[in-house]
Amino acid sequence: MNVPPLDLPAQFAAIRGEVMRNVEEVFSTQRYILGPLVERLESDLAALCQVKHGIGVASGSDALLLSLMAAGVKPGDAVVTTPFSFFATVSAITRLGARPHFVDVDPVTLNLDPDLLANVPTGGVKAVMPIHLYGQLARMEEIMPWAQESGIAVVEDAAQALGATRQGRPGGSWGDLAGFSFYPTKNLGGAGDGGMITTSSDEHREHLRSLRDHGAKKRYFHDEVGLNSRLDALQAAVLLAKLPHLNAWNTERRRLAELYRQKLSGLPLSLPVEEEGNVHIYHQFVIRVPDKRDALKAVLNEAGIAAEIYYPVPLHLQQCFAHLGYNTGDFPHAEKAAQEVLGLPIYAELGEERLAYVADTIHKFFA
Repeated sequence: MNVPPLDLPAQFAAIRGEVMRNVEEVFSTQRYILGPLVERLESDLAALCQVKHGIGVASGSDALLLSLMAAGVKPGDAVVTTPFSFFATVSAITRLGARPHFVDVDPVTLNLDPDLLANVPTGGVKAVMPIHLYGQLARMEEIMPWAQESGIAVVEDAAQALGATRQGRPGGSWGDLAGFSFYPTKNLGGAGDGGMITTSSDEHREHLRSLRDHGAKKRYFHDEVGLNSRLDALQAAVLLAKLPHLNAWNTERRRLAELYRQKLSGLPLSLPVEEEGNVHIYHQFVIRVPDKRDALKAVLNEAGIAAEIYYPVPLHLQQCFAHLGYNTGDFPHAEKAAQEVLGLPIYAELGEERLAYVADTIHKFFA
């Protein structure tokens, strides 16, 4: 049996008519950049996140970069985040000439550990960027007061958490700004790159609409140097067709996660923990396997199962960030996670038969 990392052909087959109607609208109007479909998506995403504004941009990476720019991050500033994330989190910081100030992750959720923020000297810190890793929100109710007390902007890296909530509040509604990704592998994925920034600040909204269009509020008149980071109408067309299904897809991911828990209980591995008050949307279902992770991955891959490591090298140990001066041992929880994490296939189209095959293969490995 083959168990791919995603089954996008099956997803598309179920909603083909809706997608193609929207795509046909774009070709009929010949409006490919921004326009009414992008505006509709911006409004719908803002409503989902319970904020005032959505600003469509070209990618999730740009969503983080532009959010930091709107927050006023400049060369020499520090941005607090964790070293256990996708590369785009820290590349957004360093591209602005700012310095990532890493703190370790919570050893259970692998999100930023707010207990460690008390040790962070706030002088020179312009922003904090908590990452909602794998689809579960960080402890925002503890992060927000720390930041607000010192006048530090909060930029949520919510790329993996569209639809997730904590204490009833959606990801993207806690911080000053939040960045989402519509990369095709996300729970809400487009037909290429795309991203969204959410905020309830009118000022941030107007600034970001300028920043994404070369820093121009009026064509050919540039107040600052921005980016070419406008969301394509074709991406908005696809995403608008998919958005009404997102809640059902996330609900099915949660059901499949519970099945994984039932079938993998009792094995010498750690299952993901959903913190009380959270609604985890399982962008990834990540187990932890001490000592035998790489061997298990090899067995699963040989059996046709797409098990992946998210992420094998913490960011503070990446070669391109060697100049920051961090060393092995600086963030032990992140480094331990990098040696143990293994993502199993999870998506709404997975089905119980393929999930059972994954679980049975893991049981045989440990037998």
